Amino acid sequence: PMGTDMAQTRHRCQQMLSLSHRAFFWLVSLLLSSLIWFIAVKASDPRDEPLQRGLLIFGVMFSVLLQEVFRFLYYKLLRKAIEGLVALSEDGCSPISIQQMAYVAGVGFGLMSGAFSMINLLADSLGPGTVGIHGDSQLYFLTSAFMTMVLIFLHTFWGILFFHGCEHRRWWEIAAVVVMHLAVSGSTFCNPMYVGSLVPSYSLMAITAVWAYLLSGGSAQNVRRFLLCKS
Repeated sequence: PMGTDMAQTRHRCQQMLSLSHRAFFWLVSLLLSSLIWFIAVKASDPRDEPLQRGLLIFGVMFSVLLQEVFRFLYYKLLRKAIEGLVALSEDGCSPISIQQMAYVAGVGFGLMSGAFSMINLLADSLGPGTVGIHGDSQLYFLTSAFMTMVLIFLHTFWGILFFHGCEHRRWWEIAAVVVMHLAVSGSTFCNPMYVGSLVPSYSLMAITAVWAYLLSGGSAQNVRRFLLCKS
């Protein structure tokens, strides 16, 4: 995912800046949700396992909702910036399109999310003890890597769907993104039965990819031309 995304944006300074700004917005949402969860855990009884699991589920769901709020705030900020560029330009046109920025914003969101997932994964591998040697699943690291990859792609596609919904006031598209984000995050509670999280997530990624492709102006004819190497 990293190579694909950098190849798409490396020659566009404005898009690279948007990518870094979007990553910052994700970091702020993570910081706030982590703070709320930390306070809730410290204020509760650590020996109450059902309560602690409930707080974990609450933390994940709250984090997802907060991420989507920050996605919307970033869209509003970006829309204001584009309107300012249009006002300053001589031809009355923006040098960047909202579709391009939706893609780059989704990439920034996904890459930062994936980076933090991998950092936590590598931290687990350092010990004490190593996950997967005795008792735990031997597929922990492999499946976690696949889950990180699918989340990066999903965030990219969700960015396109979310921005399209905001632009055309199709609130059901925004709601669909939020529901899908909640569903994918919630499916990770099926682990270590990894088929319960990976299979639905990758199926949803395929559906979302087609949806985002069509909203971006793609068609079956374009795919056929690409496969046949026709211009």
